[in-house]
Amino acid sequence: MKSMVIGGIILIIALIAGTYFVAGDAFNSDDYINSLTMLGAVAIITISVVVVLKYVNQMKNDTASGELAEDKWDGIGEYKNPIPSGWGLAFIGTIVWLLWYWTVGYPTNGFSQIGQWNDEVNEYNSKFASKWENPSNETLVNMGQSVFLVQCAPCHGVDAEGINGKAQNLTSRMAKEQVEYVIKNGSNNLKTVYPGGMPPMMLTEQADIDAVSTYVAGGFKGEQPAAFGVCAGCHGADGAGIAYVGPNIKAYDESLVSAVLENGKKGSIGIMPNFKGRLNPTQEKAVSAYIQSLGE
Repeated sequence: MKSMVIGGIILIIALIAGTYFVAGDAFNSDDYINSLTMLGAVAIITISVVVVLKYVNQMKNDTASGELAEDKWDGIGEYKNPIPSGWGLAFIGTIVWLLWYWTVGYPTNGFSQIGQWNDEVNEYNSKFASKWENPSNETLVNMGQSVFLVQCAPCHGVDAEGINGKAQNLTSRMAKEQVEYVIKNGSNNLKTVYPGGMPPMMLTEQADIDAVSTYVAGGFKGEQPAAFGVCAGCHGADGAGIAYVGPNIKAYDESLVSAVLENGKKGSIGIMPNFKGRLNPTQEKAVSAYIQSLGE
């Protein structure tokens, strides 16, 4: 037992020294939280080693005693012994520490790196919004190109023509297959901007679906199919959309781009994730201006 105690003391000293060696620089400041953390590490190391030594010694030297309980599992019985006092005290101490930490110990008024980061981000966003409060269209296009190259180009390509057909070509209208997919499957992922959504199979005849898909994908040129009247109820007779009802399906206008960025999009090619929270309103407007400039 004596050798175990000596070994345990050496282990405690070694672990504490190792902890200080790795993170000692943090404990030289005036921040009491760092000192409190080091104190907690010392306590955990000491308690852990002492408890392990206690129970290793107990397993080596103690023998089972007491009154056997009546219940048995596969012939294995349990003694009616009280819980170890050390375990019980540690359990109660943990609850007391938890209540103290929740009510007093947590430094809600102390320095926080996350809080500092949030303050700096809010300050930057405020400056950004003030600087670009009324940007010109040229400024928006240039800004949108920068945002596009970082956020959108990995899928749509630097030329916005898509990469191997795995993302939509933003320099032209949707392909006929994509329009047909929306007609058959609906589009309910833009409900935050267009609450009604679009149910699937508004057109049921394949001939009507082909005619409308060809007309929309072709840029609304030529004679308008009679079946497009079903679409016009939400998208307008010219396809330019109706606010809060149906998006513009004739051009990539600002409301449509913002809706897709906020909600994502599912189509025949695949699923585009939403960018909610990653772009501020000015950046969304800039991306829209840049995409529209590509069409021009």
